[in-house]
Amino acid sequence: MNITVIGTGYVGLVTGTCFAEFGVRVTCVDKDPAKIDALKKGKIPIYEPGLEELVQKNIEDGRLHFTTDLGPSVKQSLVLFIAVGTPPRGDGSADLSYVEEVAHSIGQNMDGYKVIVTKSTVPVGTGERIQKIIAQHRPAGDFDVASNPEFLREGSAVEDFMRPDRVVIGARSDQAVAILQDLYRPLYLIETPFVITNVATAELIKYASNAFLATKISFINEMGNICERIGGDINIVAKAMGLDGRIGPKFLHAGPGYGGSCFPKDTRALTQIANALDQPTKIVETVVEVNEAQKRRAFEKVLQAAGGDLKGKVVGLLGLSFKPNTDDFRESPAEVVVRGILAEGGTVQAYDPAATDQARETLGDQGITYCKNAYEAVEGADLMVVVTEWNQFRLLNLTQCRDLLKNPILVDLRNVYQPENVRKLGFEYISVGRV
Repeated sequence: MNITVIGTGYVGLVTGTCFAEFGVRVTCVDKDPAKIDALKKGKIPIYEPGLEELVQKNIEDGRLHFTTDLGPSVKQSLVLFIAVGTPPRGDGSADLSYVEEVAHSIGQNMDGYKVIVTKSTVPVGTGERIQKIIAQHRPAGDFDVASNPEFLREGSAVEDFMRPDRVVIGARSDQAVAILQDLYRPLYLIETPFVITNVATAELIKYASNAFLATKISFINEMGNICERIGGDINIVAKAMGLDGRIGPKFLHAGPGYGGSCFPKDTRALTQIANALDQPTKIVETVVEVNEAQKRRAFEKVLQAAGGDLKGKVVGLLGLSFKPNTDDFRESPAEVVVRGILAEGGTVQAYDPAATDQARETLGDQGITYCKNAYEAVEGADLMVVVTEWNQFRLLNLTQCRDLLKNPILVDLRNVYQPENVRKLGFEYISVGRV
């Protein structure tokens, strides 16, 4: 089977590469010539463990191709995945202009039956919009529109695609469902559950899933704030909660709030969808508010550790990406922390294993020194702050860090360390939901 994936961002590149690994002949299309030229050489534009090696392997095996020319790809493929960006507008709603542009291009280039699949996260009703756009060009209706939302976690996307918890397929026709099930046939061997439904339900499943996970994060953060007032330990609270089979342990880690390209965008978009339907989602609206407050609270911990005054002080900051194993700086709690420090007259020495370039594009260089390693970041700093829980930060030589710092102060926004161990080394230690 030949398929085309339109868009070579995070979702499109992982989707196309993993389908190629399944044995499918895949063409990935993007309008950016420089990106396509790099991809043809096996060089990927994102940091994702294992992906670059998989891209190179499938290029060499002749199953993965890259082009800027959509027309021939549409004609030669049975299934067309739309994986272009749906960035938020000013009001939080999803901008579908890229999706609509692709739908027009598909309609103009089709020459027979196709299954057009939305892989991007799109508002409920997008499938209907795509159907109408393509029908303007193909009034005979020799196509199907389907929804196949992705559930890829940055940092473990390849594994998530190859061994997913479930595959969701939303479509009107049995033919479209059968084609997509055949495309995912390798997953039947590992007994992956398939959820077959209509397009609107499939579109909502993605938003509902992300909103629920964001809710768990905001909830445990609020419990952590209570723990700080009562002298409790949020790690133990989370462990006890997670042992309840009805709750589970995942996404119960107190910290500085969620970020990235999915949870912030999707929770806001869901509230817009619900309000347009006159069915407000009060819980999700509150989750968004709690998360923004938690980011600000993270900065306030840094300010507190500095004695309430950051003017002229240097902060050694470890971690810029919103989570480990990714270079994604979008909506990262680190941005709120850094901007807060700069606004209070402080400066930052920052280190991140992957996200430095993205952070520099957003934050610039004024007041920030981007360092080559963690020890360089803390050298001469007035305090040390862990914002992202990269594994390499878990095994730092804290004695060396203490000796490099002007003051032995450690703000651990991810609860990486055990309080008693750090304090025995002479640190003043501040974490989240623990005293």
